[in-house]
Amino acid sequence: MATLPTTRDENWRYADGAVLAALDPDVLEQWDDFDVPAGESARRTIKAGGAGPELIRVRVTVGDGATAELFAVVAGEAYARLEVVVSLGKAAHFQFGGVTIGGGDAVREIVTRMDHALPDATSDQVIRAVHWDSATGNFLGRIDVARHAQKTDAAQDFKGLLLERGAAANARPELEIYADDVKCAHGASIGQLDEQARFYMAARGLAPDVAKRLLVQAFIGDAFAALEDESEQARLMDIALAALGDRA
Repeated sequence: MATLPTTRDENWRYADGAVLAALDPDVLEQWDDFDVPAGESARRTIKAGGAGPELIRVRVTVGDGATAELFAVVAGEAYARLEVVVSLGKAAHFQFGGVTIGGGDAVREIVTRMDHALPDATSDQVIRAVHWDSATGNFLGRIDVARHAQKTDAAQDFKGLLLERGAAANARPELEIYADDVKCAHGASIGQLDEQARFYMAARGLAPDVAKRLLVQAFIGDAFAALEDESEQARLMDIALAALGDRA
């Protein structure tokens, strides 16, 4: 039987401790496997979060020269966590776009781990968090580059937007690199809406609530920019905006 995690565990440090204590240990053994054979391309989209706590764990294996894309919205009224663990083959590519969004007092988080064990592989992660009330949005992302994984190109970018005082966001980007010919980058920033942009839009006749919603929509849209299927991009955006409601 799996041991239940606690907030003392580094990968669960920002989680909801009360929810963790009540988890069914069997949940920790449940993985959704997403395998892309060598030379092929595949995409998945995920909507996580509902009325009760939810834990979704996805294990991605990307074959040599293959491309896998995963896009997700983590919303809902209670604790929700999406974990993504990726193993990349030679010259493989993984694209991830994720959004956590919501209010109340819930914790919503995305946790990723990229395993670059072979050369010439690339990965790109774009994560956005939008929260209000006393909600919290988290991102824990780790990139491991093995000694023989030369020419790796890996990036992760997290931005958190807090719409009200009391909301919070946490980010823990990690790089562990043993190869010497790589390009790896990570960035993390947390802040409020750009008041200068709101003033600019208001000066051109846009109502304050319309300007605010457009800015939030553009902020969220960064996570889905690499999704070429416009209908699926619109569907994910609608899910995120539905969670936003009248907060913007």
